[in-house]
Amino acid sequence: MSENEKKDNQQENSTNQQESPINQKQETNYNAFTLRLNAIKDFFSIPVIVFGIIFPICIIVVGLVLESAMADLPSMYQIENFSPKISAKIYDRHNNLISEFFTEKRTFTPIEKIPKHLQDAFVSIEDNDFYDHWGVSIRGIARAASRIAKNVRVSEGGSTITQQLARMMFLTADKNMNRKLKEMILAIQIESVYSKNEIMQFYANQAYFGFGAYGVQSAAITYFGKNVQDLTLAECATLAAIPKSPNFYNPFKDTKASLMRRNLVLFKMKELGYITEEQQADALQEPMPIQKEDLKKLEEKGGYFVEYVRILLAKKYGLDELYTNGFSVYTTIDMNMQKAAEESMDRMLSKFDNRRKGFFKKKNIEPIKVQGALLAIDAKTGAIRSMVGGRNFEESEFNRATQAKRQPGSSFKPFVFLAALEEGYSPTDVLEDRPMVFVYNERIQKWVLSSNDSVSLENMAERVAEKELVSKKKVWRPMNYDRRYRGEVTLETALALSINTCAVELIRRISPRKVIALARRLGISSYLIDTFSLALGVSEVTLNEMVGAYSVLAAGGLKMDPYVISKIEDKNGNIIEQHIDEPIEVVSANTSFIMTNMLRQVILRGSGRDAQRLRHPSAGKTGTTNDFADAWFIGYTNDIVAGVWVGYDDRKIDLGDGTAGGVIAAPIWTNFMRKALVRTPVTSFKKRKPLPKKVPKRRPPPRKR
Repeated sequence: MSENEKKDNQQENSTNQQESPINQKQETNYNAFTLRLNAIKDFFSIPVIVFGIIFPICIIVVGLVLESAMADLPSMYQIENFSPKISAKIYDRHNNLISEFFTEKRTFTPIEKIPKHLQDAFVSIEDNDFYDHWGVSIRGIARAASRIAKNVRVSEGGSTITQQLARMMFLTADKNMNRKLKEMILAIQIESVYSKNEIMQFYANQAYFGFGAYGVQSAAITYFGKNVQDLTLAECATLAAIPKSPNFYNPFKDTKASLMRRNLVLFKMKELGYITEEQQADALQEPMPIQKEDLKKLEEKGGYFVEYVRILLAKKYGLDELYTNGFSVYTTIDMNMQKAAEESMDRMLSKFDNRRKGFFKKKNIEPIKVQGALLAIDAKTGAIRSMVGGRNFEESEFNRATQAKRQPGSSFKPFVFLAALEEGYSPTDVLEDRPMVFVYNERIQKWVLSSNDSVSLENMAERVAEKELVSKKKVWRPMNYDRRYRGEVTLETALALSINTCAVELIRRISPRKVIALARRLGISSYLIDTFSLALGVSEVTLNEMVGAYSVLAAGGLKMDPYVISKIEDKNGNIIEQHIDEPIEVVSANTSFIMTNMLRQVILRGSGRDAQRLRHPSAGKTGTTNDFADAWFIGYTNDIVAGVWVGYDDRKIDLGDGTAGGVIAAPIWTNFMRKALVRTPVTSFKKRKPLPKKVPKRRPPPRKR
């Protein structure tokens, strides 16, 4: 390099060195600005912008979802005071369960009675972390999320026992995210209110096990016929296997699937240390339950009685309270008597149906089953012991014992003779059995006895236009069943032989109104026609009215309203209703005793002779309508009052000539009573002793018609 070039370089360096402080300051400012600018650019970069917008939106959405999910959730008060729906239990007179009323068939069982093996089985198969989590299991959520990702839908799984309980208590089984979220929220709230034991108790009582059984007690009865506290390890595992899918894992529907899941439950229990290997091995060898009979058969007996009880309770308490509040209803029914009643009715009427096939074939119509009803009451208490309202409750729920109004025929006559006794007549007083012809007097609107000579129409023609002599609306001639006239007979004979003319003559003398008043005192509430033909049973009544009225005679003149419920307890065992006997004397002891002895003659020498087969002193009366549409027999001993009615629902179809009450109804009564009284000592009728002073001696006022 030349000397000049060296000088130029030195000069340039010198110049640069002189300018460096200014340049360095500017460069520093520039760099700081650049950094700030870059920082601003970084802050407003796309990821940051996206995050800044989406995150608040997510927060808002989550808030809205939570608000929506919690909007219709139950309050903490509802959770704290939750009460499961418990079925009403119906018991017979011996405290045996005979039926249940329910929307969910459930018996609440306290945790102390739920076997530890069953609790462990639920935990093993449904929720391993039950005693550790706070309502929601993180591992369960992860497992459920994995399934959702794979299936792109909400799948079952991941729900703890507490979540399942929340769903059972307050939610539906819909599979969607909203329900899952509600389920989790509720589970956390439930865990904050109840202990683990209480949650397990609720779960065991809420779970559904198929075949209408809710809760472990109902399930134990349904599948094993025993109480839950008596279940074996294998049986506990079988029950624990069902709730996941009551249709699929039901041992009565799919034994193989149920067996496989039961064995899985046992494996899990052994794996988690709840049982030993030996216990597992023994349980694996235990056979699965087998359905031995159709479950409906358990409720076939007494169907009309149970339905009658249900209707009474529903009217008083309402269906919701009846079906969910866990009532224990103790009734008066005796299932042995009920079985005897149903069997006696079915046997006789089945034979009758076979005999009537020719009748229907001749008319070229499909055979129709004859119907019947039977009602039996305890003579000493008024408790209804059996009730048959028809041939088959499943085929027809119409209760012919309480709902059907039919003409009682001659079975109404005892009320006429009883009214006469109260008017001063005695069994030995004489009536004349002779023809009677009545003419209806339009002016006074009453029937008037026109003649005792049925062949002398000339005298009647003077009172009634000849064209009206053939009108049943203007002229009435009561006829005896056998078309005979016996002349003078005593009241006792007239009743024993069921002589129509004597009954009509008697009611004519004492007036229909007095008979109606007496019938009201005895408990007949149906409309009774104020006319002489009332004596022949032309007014329609129900079987339970008639049996109740006869029960007054069986009780020596004391009226005790027939009843079916002895007491009702709530779910805690507190008595909320109890029947108390309050007999009222409506007929004197002497008069009722005389009447009973007169009705004894009906069986000893009248139309009720079939009852002699009973070999118990008994009293009663047959009844048959003129067209043979209705056949009755109502009778009693010192212990039981029972009535039988037979006929067709279609009143146009008769039972056939000669099919009177003594032919078809009385044998049913006798067959039933022989079984009902098989262990009852034979006792004779005796006059009732005077009432205790504490029992009021009064007559209720007659009801208005």
